[in-house]
Amino acid sequence: GVILIATGTFMMIEKKDTVHQENKGRGWLFYALGSAVFASLTAILGKVGISGVESNLGTAIRTAVVLIMAWVMVFAAKKQGEIHNVPKNELVFICLSGLATGASWLCYYKALHDGLASVVVPIDKLSILVTIAFSYIVFHERLSRKAAAGLVLIVAGTLVMLI
Repeated sequence: GVILIATGTFMMIEKKDTVHQENKGRGWLFYALGSAVFASLTAILGKVGISGVESNLGTAIRTAVVLIMAWVMVFAAKKQGEIHNVPKNELVFICLSGLATGASWLCYYKALHDGLASVVVPIDKLSILVTIAFSYIVFHERLSRKAAAGLVLIVAGTLVMLI
C-alpha cells in the first residue's frame, strides 16, 4: 500500500510499513493461484460472451456483475460498517485503482472482441513489466537475478508466441 501526502500542488507517494504484510505467511499464494485460474476463465468466458456484443456494453455488464459480487462478499463478511474507517488518502488510491481497472477492462474487452484470445491474453500479461517498473520506482523493490532472468524469459516467451 501507499500513503498519499498532498500539500498544495505537491503530491508524494511513500511506501507504507510492510512488516504486517510479511508476517502473513504464504496464504496469499492460494489467492494468487486462484487469481490466475479465474483470470484465464475471464478471458475464455469473455471471448465467448463478447463475440456478438459491443465491447463497451460487454465491459459494463461484466463490471455490474463484479460490483454485485464484491458487495455480496462485503455483506457476507459483515464488513459494510468498516467503510467509514477507510483512510481518505487510501480511498483516493483505491478509486484511482478502480479507474485504472476500468480503463484496462475497456481496452481488454475491445482487444478480446477484435483479436484472438491466445494473442490478446499474453500481451495483456506483459503488464508484469509495468508493475515491476512501478514497484521499483515507488516501493524501491528490487528483483533478484533469478527473478530478473524469469522476467526476461516471460517477455521472451510472450514475444515468441506473438511472432
